[in-house]
Amino acid sequence: MSRNSEKGFEGSYLGDNSQIDENTKMECKICWYVYDPAIGDDFWQVLPGTAFAHLPSEWRCPNCDGDKEQFMVITNESS
Repeated sequence: MSRNSEKGFEGSYLGDNSQIDENTKMECKICWYVYDPAIGDDFWQVLPGTAFAHLPSEWRCPNCDGDKEQFMVITNESS
């Protein structure tokens, strides 16, 4: 078993800001909630335009209370 799989679900962010940029959307591995920086988060009063890396350390998934480090990076999608 690799070290990465011991630490978290494959694709998990695990607090590594080098994996993401200012516009990266992140998805909760528990409930599939998507944090979109363009929208922000009304529940935690996070303003639109706030990158995931700039969320407060106490921020958690507003839908299921999942830990921030367990969010997964969503690859760029064509719209």
